[in-house]
Amino acid sequence: MALYRKKPVVIEAEQFLGTMATANRVLAFIGAHGGNARRADNGKPEAGIIIPTREGDMLASPGDWIIRGVQGEFYPCKPEIFAATYDLAEG
Repeated sequence: MALYRKKPVVIEAEQFLGTMATANRVLAFIGAHGGNARRADNGKPEAGIIIPTREGDMLASPGDWIIRGVQGEFYPCKPEIFAATYDLAEG
């Protein structure tokens, strides 16, 4: 079996903390890049944010990071996975 290393890539991301301020920041982040997302439950930010993806709608829960991928797609990522996968890239 061969081993492979993931290519280094810089992504954009915003963390959703379940507050109205972070919900608005995430929705603005997605909208600024031509994406669409919505609050999961009548404007209550703690309910989450629904993000349409190629695999169907995904729910971002409080604590999740919202990632803009290399092809411009958006998807949520659990904080543990984000911390294990990404480091802050300055610049």
